[in-house]
Amino acid sequence: MSQFVATGPVMHVEAVILPELGAGPETPIVVSYWYVGRGGFVWEGERLVEISAGPLTFDVPAPATGRLVEIRGREDDLVKPGAILGYVAPAE
Repeated sequence: MSQFVATGPVMHVEAVILPELGAGPETPIVVSYWYVGRGGFVWEGERLVEISAGPLTFDVPAPATGRLVEIRGREDDLVKPGAILGYVAPAE
């Protein structure tokens, strides 16, 4: 059995999580638009990604000030409340 040992700095990240929107289970929730691309800088609370639930749209804010290091929920993807949409690496 091999064992992997990480070396170097460990990056701390904050998850961008889709909150409960109050939409019923039959309402599709879709990632509409990312306001910032991967590698872009965001401020905590800044709108980061737009979500559509039926005829309504919602903005999900950045959980921290820093860089958007990963996008998991791509535009036009169907998502559910609690889904991780991406990750922000906080600025030091």
